[in-house]
Amino acid sequence: MSIPALSGIDVAILAGGLGTRLRPVLPDTPKILAPVDGRPFLEILLDHLQRCGAGRVVLCLGHLASQVEAWLAAAPMRQQEIVLSVETQQLGTAGALRLARTLLTSDPVLVMNGDTFCDADYAAMVAGHRAEGATLLCAHQPDASRYGAITVGDDGTVLTFSEKEPGPGRPGLINAGVYLFSGKVLDTIAGGHARSLERDILPRIIGMRAVRHDGAFIDIGLPETLRLAASVVGGAHAA
Repeated sequence: MSIPALSGIDVAILAGGLGTRLRPVLPDTPKILAPVDGRPFLEILLDHLQRCGAGRVVLCLGHLASQVEAWLAAAPMRQQEIVLSVETQQLGTAGALRLARTLLTSDPVLVMNGDTFCDADYAAMVAGHRAEGATLLCAHQPDASRYGAITVGDDGTVLTFSEKEPGPGRPGLINAGVYLFSGKVLDTIAGGHARSLERDILPRIIGMRAVRHDGAFIDIGLPETLRLAASVVGGAHAA
């Protein structure tokens, strides 16, 4: 019997943001509890990670964290260990990892944005990961302008990151918001003062590996993409 891809690997879910763009439809609910087909998005993420073998999850919370805590307290007992890291002020994605560093016990650690779902090939990420480096999941999108495109070399190394561009854009590879970080990379983040993984950390990692993802992908950060999430998640589970 094969070992699940994420067995023995801690997962850090970054879910402390303000969710400003979803305020018109979710004025008083944290983004990670956004309803998708009648279920909180967090439940969908946890179930998916459990199917992939993840037994320990560190939730990096901030804005409206008490609602997430209440949901966890009321939810049925899970097979996973759920650990909370709660920031008292907005620290950014890098700052959230810095705060949670002592709670992350495996090497490497899977880090993922709490507003993104993709049926990633975690086995490929783990297999291609370099012991002291970082691996990024990238997804092809017909319009990469909302996310900012990345370029990848023939050897699978990330070469460049491009900023988001206003207006209609071109197809391209984007950062899917899922990473494998070695303990060394996490220690570097924890020892600094950066706020943003995307702007301050990722472009400075030399030799970061990229694994392409061509399956289901959704970022629920906008009202229109939240409305699409049920069909994307449902299609991924049906495949």
